[in-house]
Amino acid sequence: MSPPKKTRLKAATFSFKERGRLSKGKDLDVVYVSHKQVIGKKRKTTWVESCADALYNTAPTSSPSSSPRKRVREETHGLPTIQEEFDKEVFDNFFSYTDNKQRKTKTQNDFIQEYLPFRDLYLDILLDLEKPSSVSECQSCQIGEGKFHCLTCSGNQTLCGSCIVKAHHFLPFHKVQEWTGKCFEDKSLKELGFAWEDIPLDAEAGSVPMETFSGSTTASTMTIIHSTGVFLHNVVWCGCPGSNHRQHLQLLEARLFPASITRPRTAFTFEVLDHFLIDALECKTCASSFFEKIRRLTNHSFPDTVPEKPGKGDLAWFRPACPQPSINLPDKWQDKYKSWLISQRYVVDGNFTAQHMTMRMPHLDISLSDGLGYMVNDQEYQTHLLLAVESKERSSCSNHRAINTANISRSNLRATGVGATACARHGCFVPHSIVDFQKGERHMNIDYSICNALNYHSAGIDSSLIIYDVGCQWSINFLQRVAESQGLSIPENMQIIPAVGKFHLSAHKLACFARYSLNFVQGAGHVDGEILETLWAPFNKISPTARSMSHAHRQEVLDNHMRDSNWKKIVGIVKTLLTKYNRALKGVDETKSPFDELTRSLNPGKILMWGIDEQKAMEKRGEYLDIYQLQINKAPTMAEIRLKLTESENADTGHPGTVSWLITGINLEDLQDTLRAEIRLLPNDGTSAQKTAIEEKRQRLAAKIAKFHETADAMTVGMDLDIGTVHSDDPRFCHADNDGNEWGGASDEEISEDIDEEILTEEMGIWMPSSVSQQDALTLGLGPLQAEELELRKGQANDCLENLRMALSHKAIIYRQYFRSADSTWSGTRSKQEAHQCQLKINKCV
Repeated sequence: MSPPKKTRLKAATFSFKERGRLSKGKDLDVVYVSHKQVIGKKRKTTWVESCADALYNTAPTSSPSSSPRKRVREETHGLPTIQEEFDKEVFDNFFSYTDNKQRKTKTQNDFIQEYLPFRDLYLDILLDLEKPSSVSECQSCQIGEGKFHCLTCSGNQTLCGSCIVKAHHFLPFHKVQEWTGKCFEDKSLKELGFAWEDIPLDAEAGSVPMETFSGSTTASTMTIIHSTGVFLHNVVWCGCPGSNHRQHLQLLEARLFPASITRPRTAFTFEVLDHFLIDALECKTCASSFFEKIRRLTNHSFPDTVPEKPGKGDLAWFRPACPQPSINLPDKWQDKYKSWLISQRYVVDGNFTAQHMTMRMPHLDISLSDGLGYMVNDQEYQTHLLLAVESKERSSCSNHRAINTANISRSNLRATGVGATACARHGCFVPHSIVDFQKGERHMNIDYSICNALNYHSAGIDSSLIIYDVGCQWSINFLQRVAESQGLSIPENMQIIPAVGKFHLSAHKLACFARYSLNFVQGAGHVDGEILETLWAPFNKISPTARSMSHAHRQEVLDNHMRDSNWKKIVGIVKTLLTKYNRALKGVDETKSPFDELTRSLNPGKILMWGIDEQKAMEKRGEYLDIYQLQINKAPTMAEIRLKLTESENADTGHPGTVSWLITGINLEDLQDTLRAEIRLLPNDGTSAQKTAIEEKRQRLAAKIAKFHETADAMTVGMDLDIGTVHSDDPRFCHADNDGNEWGGASDEEISEDIDEEILTEEMGIWMPSSVSQQDALTLGLGPLQAEELELRKGQANDCLENLRMALSHKAIIYRQYFRSADSTWSGTRSKQEAHQCQLKINKCV
């Protein structure tokens, strides 16, 4: 008979599920776990967690199996124990013992579902906190008027001015508000007579009160930055004998870090410095962003009123001051303002960074604000997409493939991006107009966003400017798509004026410039139509985080950031509009005198006619805007002249193929120019392979010239042809070919030392009708050929001038954008090389 096995207590953690048992679960509660000292295999003493049954009145039970699968199959029979009843009372329905099912933990959707019935009640309570107490007198002294309360202190007590200061004798960084009869307004303790005199600045930190701020009656105003905001306080410096009279050291002893040494007027609490350190290490927050947070904690509505602003540019935000009936327009505003002034101006754009992954269980997702913010209602939007039919129209403008095929691969993506409509002047997102893209940037998505924006506070407004990157194509059948869709609508009698942003307009055809340019829209002003691009930059920082969120969570996060973006524009609207107004006045003053001078120099009749045409173009638009199109009479190219001459060559000369023969001669002259340039670039000690390549090109060119002259003999039967015209290069424009060639150019004699020809191929004369004088040409009957050659030469000159202009403009761009701003030797050297290549093209054209 084998001896009985020794039972040994196994180390295990304690589980919430069955207290009093040993379990290998991970639900650890150290209060219910005892420790036991054991000796390991290597004779080392360790402490392990053991059963704590002795601490509770629970019956000992056998330990559950260590296998997870076996633990799942375990069942509890009979009535629930006292411990089970206790667990059910404490943890509600986290798990159930009566249904013999595995414990189930609540998800976030369960908590949201429980919250929804109480949402309105929560809102009522929050609003009640914004009204004063029903007790009018001070709840401390019962004498003064209780109109002050503290947001930082617990409770909702109202005190008088003297009592609120006394209550905050050791709490200088609390936020106090005063009831004005209509609302609570922020009130600083400094304004209520609070001063740093005989008061320890570090009382909130629990340290011993200091005495260094007494003994003096001279007070200085200090700006103190704390983790809860920026505060102004009157500080009385200590002047007692034996104390440290240096102000910055007194601040440091009071756990305040001075911003300067000589005359400190700003100080930071140690607590706010610790907060900034942790934010910088964990959240990678820069100093300006951290201080912006402190400013908003101080005064969320008007952070620009907070002292010690970081610097210029922080208030350069835009806020919509667009006309909105029943909100910011007076009664009978139609009779007071012109129609073009009271007009909606929206810009539309897409962002393909704001993607969203497909959810595994979307039916469990619960939204708190679906359609109540900036994102559209998901159910109505999906219904519109289900019924809408995307029209596949052939583009009459440039093929904007970047938009049509963007994120067309939507593997595991519920949304490939978002489309937004914002105010074109101030860059404010329009509520309930942000849509998700499913496959590229389709019209059905953009139409839904634009229609929701047009219906937002637009009663009575009869015109709307829509700026869209592909507005020329979107606007063609927009009204037809609205009429055929059940989910789209626009206000009655509203005129839609399509336009294209100034940056994207350059990628369109020339015909789109006049019809869709913002320069020719009355009331557009200096709007560039690209403000949404600036809004996407900060928006893209949260897109990776929101990519894997649930649909409702992502919607709320995007709404929150858009709301914050609009709020920042609201608080900076005054200074922004003032800056724009001053800039506009300065522009009017600078341009009025030249404009008047130009007007006086023109014919009054033409000015009157132009005014009539402009008024008609503003009213009817469309093709009437073509009056603004630049009338450029471009010189005909050589290809155009060749086509014209080819169509009529039989009637003029009676010999077919003369134009093609003349073109061949002109091309041979160009080949000679190219060969001479290559020879000049050949070094003195050129290799045999280089010289062989030059010789082969000479032989091929010589064969072409000989064949050309054979054709010329057939064209001029019975005529004695001269040797032809020999072209030579101008030495003034050949020096650039040798730049960067340290060996210098090889001479023709060195290259052709083994050549038996007396005349080099690049110096051969090519006979053309222009090789003889005009009188001799008429005598020999070559007048028509000479006239055709003259027309072709004109086309050649036109092409050469166009190439020369392009090369000169390219060189100017290189010098302006790259060469002058080169920040390294490599970029400077590369810019020089590009400029040198442009100079070679210029010399070739010259």
